[in-house]
Amino acid sequence: MDKDDTLTKAAQAAESAQTMTGAQMVIRALKDQGVTHIFGYPGGAVLPIYDALFKVEGITHVLVRHEQGAVHAAEGYARSTGKPGVVLVTSGPGATNAVTGLTDALMDSIPLVVLTGQVPTHLIGTDAFQECDTVGITRPCTKHNWLVKNVGDLSRILHEAFEIATTGRPGPVVVDIPKDVQFQSGSYMGPQSIHHRTYRPKTDPDLSSIVKAVEMMAAAKKPVFYTGGGLINSGPEASALLRELVDLTGFPVTSTLMGLGAFPAARPEWLGMLGMHGTWEANHVMHDCDLMICLGARFDDRCTGKVSSFSPNSKKIHLDIDASQINKIVRVDLPIVADATKALREMVRFWKNQKHKVQSAALKEWWAQIDQWRGKKSLSYRNSDSIIKPQYAIDRLYELTKHRSDVFVTTEVGQHQMWAAQRFHFQEPNHWMTSGGLGTMGYGLPAAVGAQIAHPDALVIDIAGEASVQMTMQEMSTAIQYDLPIKIFILNNEYMGMVRQWQEILHGKRYSHSYSEALPDFVKMADAFGCVGLRAEKPSELDDKIREMIAVKRPVLFDCRVDPAENCYPMIPSGAAHNEMLLSPDDGGEISEAGKMLV
Repeated sequence: MDKDDTLTKAAQAAESAQTMTGAQMVIRALKDQGVTHIFGYPGGAVLPIYDALFKVEGITHVLVRHEQGAVHAAEGYARSTGKPGVVLVTSGPGATNAVTGLTDALMDSIPLVVLTGQVPTHLIGTDAFQECDTVGITRPCTKHNWLVKNVGDLSRILHEAFEIATTGRPGPVVVDIPKDVQFQSGSYMGPQSIHHRTYRPKTDPDLSSIVKAVEMMAAAKKPVFYTGGGLINSGPEASALLRELVDLTGFPVTSTLMGLGAFPAARPEWLGMLGMHGTWEANHVMHDCDLMICLGARFDDRCTGKVSSFSPNSKKIHLDIDASQINKIVRVDLPIVADATKALREMVRFWKNQKHKVQSAALKEWWAQIDQWRGKKSLSYRNSDSIIKPQYAIDRLYELTKHRSDVFVTTEVGQHQMWAAQRFHFQEPNHWMTSGGLGTMGYGLPAAVGAQIAHPDALVIDIAGEASVQMTMQEMSTAIQYDLPIKIFILNNEYMGMVRQWQEILHGKRYSHSYSEALPDFVKMADAFGCVGLRAEKPSELDDKIREMIAVKRPVLFDCRVDPAENCYPMIPSGAAHNEMLLSPDDGGEISEAGKMLV
């Protein structure tokens, strides 16, 4: 762009600028960014924005019951749509209550724009009522943040916030807006006039790296695709291109917790989830492979296990849009910094154009070995006619909903989360929403609210634990207020199940404060909220109760009483390698007091 073009654009932008208050700028910027829903909670420092919102059509505000719930709901909205979630909260405790959700979104690369109120600029630093250093507090848990001290900067910052949240590696951003700036008048500039001076995420792959990657794939004898949430963040085309690449190569596919759905679970190439509670075959493939192609994952500890023993004999390709992730944890042979869609598109093109072929004989032997590992049936369990096994409950939930294309699943955090990841077989991206990196209890219920807001006619189910779900149970009122027929399917084992499991296996069965000695009656609680309460205590009644839950067009709390002693297997103990998995004693293994597996 030459100097004359720059001046022309600047002149056009100046002509299009409109005078309005800071609060009006906020609402106008949201409209110009295509925002249709905001999750929030009002307070003194954001009342001017709420007043401006009152006068505007086309934006629905969802009033939550706690600011943490607002951010998790925005995460559910964003994860299920691919659009940024938007949050509006007040200063002080409004902002600090949002911190858990911000950290959760940062860890899982969820695009959020969080607008916080702040005390007037002349009171900043005086310990004024409901003042806190929002920028300082949120700096470690956001992709970027701003304190707007001049109304003339506000529209530019708002548009930059959306650009930074949604491009490159997505993430949460915070715009902290003092109350006096909301009242001040200034010139509003539209998004077309905003171009960040330094932020330039790299999205196009280096073609020489693509050529090298394709050559390595063609030479591989024991390959595996290791996929992550970055594929889903890149958009639906990335998932479609992965499927095409697997069609061309016949390579096996595994995934992180956040990547479930990017590759269909019904496909024969699917190995199941990788990592601490991954399948026997996925973890052994990762350990024994000679080429690992990592697509949009970041080698977190729950997937790698013992890093020094992670995929020890393989060459490694790592595709990630965030250059800082390359060689951060695992040294790789070929880094590719690019958007996953663009990189996979080029991989498919080069494979076809250069007429590459796989190592057919070696790949046949590799699949024969994989089939032996599959024969272990590591997700099997001993069912019961008298008590509901949690695995059985999820199996039945899946079987009774799998014919539908509009099922969105959220979870809380714990055993139930891992059972859901193992047993609810996702065929498409953006239908699975869980807290991966931070492991936030209380995530699932408000995330279900956000997903249901985005998809009002869909079936949205939060697979929950009775301990985790209580952390944000107040958001059932939000579901009632907005007529959101979310289904909260609680696997009630009366324990903090994953804590109890670790105490049993690794701490000599000393169950220190992991049993919930006082639990609410969830059916009566449902009645108090004004929603539907259901309970199942026997396997024989489970199917009918699940059908009833699905048929009800209102929010449901489903208290599914499950075996309190059941453990989640397979399991890799912290610090162990992929080939050092623990299996259930029911699968032929015997767990020693030290937590070692004797097969």
